[in-house]
Amino acid sequence: MATVSEPQPDRIEIRGLRLLGTHGVLAEERARAQPFEVDADLVVSMVDAGSSDDLADTVDYAAVIHRIAAVVEGGKSFVLLEALAAAAADEVLAVDSRVQAVTLSVRKLQPPLPADLSTVGVRITRSR
Repeated sequence: MATVSEPQPDRIEIRGLRLLGTHGVLAEERARAQPFEVDADLVVSMVDAGSSDDLADTVDYAAVIHRIAAVVEGGKSFVLLEALAAAAADEVLAVDSRVQAVTLSVRKLQPPLPADLSTVGVRITRSR
């Protein structure tokens, strides 16, 4: 017997936001800006916006991008990607009370590791 799956919640997806920041365990990572890439999935109902076609009825993703950029490029340096991602996720939740949850991925594009790899990163989910 086939089961009926629950519908997935609506999401705003932000992919491949590239930013420069000074975060990492090593002193050189906190002294010289390095590239980071961020993805964000925001759980937001799109029922009203889908009907009205009005920006006021949804979350302004330009404001979300601005808040993420402020954390990554801002004055505070984080040692851990986990702390950087958590701070950015908190900012996303603060943008608009209609954001029910956010899953945020942060990747370091040039990790200073003695291995042949393209990125290292973390993915966290925060909700109200």
